[in-house]
Amino acid sequence: MIKILEATAVAPYQILLEFSDGSQRIWSAENLLATRTGTLLEPLRDINYFQRFFLDAGALCWANGLEFSPERIYEDSVQINDAHSLQLPKPRSITNTLRL
Repeated sequence: MIKILEATAVAPYQILLEFSDGSQRIWSAENLLATRTGTLLEPLRDINYFQRFFLDAGALCWANGLEFSPERIYEDSVQINDAHSLQLPKPRSITNTLRL
């Protein structure tokens, strides 16, 4: 069972993740927020709220109860070597970094 060990906000709605298998991947919530609605997703549209994520038992979570399993995030993310296709901006100097 894979877990998220570390999560760092690197751009608006994009998180750099380190998984228990040693891989580093970028997850972007942009498509999710553009195509889905719901009471748990609405607060994430505020970038300040989005960046207050935390890890719980290896899952990506927010205070409103929204939780994404590490497996889903892994499947929906891009290997760091392929992340250039996302056209990521340079990481900001202040980031939200969580480590288990």
